[in-house]
Amino acid sequence: MTRRVFYSFHYQLDASRVQQIKNIGAIEGQKIVNSNEWEAVKRQGDLAIQNWIDDAMMYTSCTIVLVGEETADRKWVQYEIGRLQI
Repeated sequence: MTRRVFYSFHYQLDASRVQQIKNIGAIEGQKIVNSNEWEAVKRQGDLAIQNWIDDAMMYTSCTIVLVGEETADRKWVQYEIGRLQI
């Protein structure tokens, strides 16, 4: 059975890695936003980003956090980790 997955990552550094994981085919996840979509959400401010994250995580059963050298300290990665229901 496939799981609906939310990917938490540093967009600029890890988007290609997320795509590689998705291409394995063992999991399905949220659509990976392109840079234009992400910038459009960012321009709307923190509340819009928070709402976007909340909506994207709503019906997932698992979260994959790709943590690189600069990822762990990212504000929105920290928010996403905080939203996890363990």
